[in-house]
Amino acid sequence: MIGWIVVGVLALFVLLVLFRSVRIVPQARAGVVERLGRYHRTLEPGLALIVPFFDRVRPLIDLREQVVSFPPQPVITEDNLVVGIDTVLYFSVTDPKAATYEIANYIQGVEQLTVTTLRNVVGGLNLEETLTSRDQINGQLRGVLDEATGRWGIRVNRVELKSIDPPGSIQDSMEKQMRAERDRRAAILQAEGQKQAAILTAEGAKQSAVLRAEGEAQAAVLRAQGEARAIGQVFEAIHAGDPDEKLLAYQYLQVLPKIAEGNANKVWIVPSELGEALKGIGGMLGRQPGGDAR
Repeated sequence: MIGWIVVGVLALFVLLVLFRSVRIVPQARAGVVERLGRYHRTLEPGLALIVPFFDRVRPLIDLREQVVSFPPQPVITEDNLVVGIDTVLYFSVTDPKAATYEIANYIQGVEQLTVTTLRNVVGGLNLEETLTSRDQINGQLRGVLDEATGRWGIRVNRVELKSIDPPGSIQDSMEKQMRAERDRRAAILQAEGQKQAAILTAEGAKQSAVLRAEGEAQAAVLRAQGEARAIGQVFEAIHAGDPDEKLLAYQYLQVLPKIAEGNANKVWIVPSELGEALKGIGGMLGRQPGGDAR
């Protein structure tokens, strides 16, 4: 009976030894092995064997990219204004041994280093430059942090400023300034619109006047050409009919009343040719057949 108990104890001991000798490291993880209290090796992902009771595996280290968001930090700008800056840091562990032995808590170390570097960078900028130079601040932070955390076995991939909150009084002033700027732009746009409308109206009136003048000129030319053709035709007809002096005198008398037409004609000037025309008509009537010529 005692023999079976001893065998059972030995079997349990062997199973315990085997259990403690085998370690499975997940993907994107790394384990630091210490042998008798000193660094021995780093376990890669997969199945690994260690010496039980002599080797100890420290907590596994995550090798994936990690995201750490820091609470808003008060930072004083060059023009002595306090702004709250919220920062997000993206980093990954590249050397598990250095991340284990070079610093006690690398996340806390990265946070404090980020805050210190942020204050140094923003301290050399005024408020306007701080609000408009996020890319520049991100680049400076990443360069300083990557260089400082290299000995910790950490690579800083990216630094982003989530928000920059100026004081409440500055925000009110900025809102008033933006509102005034929008009102100014609206007034300028309205004035430009009125100016363009006036210019277009003047251009339209000018073009209308030019077209109207051109139309009147063309109409006058056409009327003059028509009257010229009419006069020419009348002149040709008169010459073709070969009228005598009596007919011309009679036509002249018929035209005289038209000269006096119109309300504006206050004075009627009798032309000197009227006597000659009357003489011609009188002579014509005196020589009619059966008349008494005197």
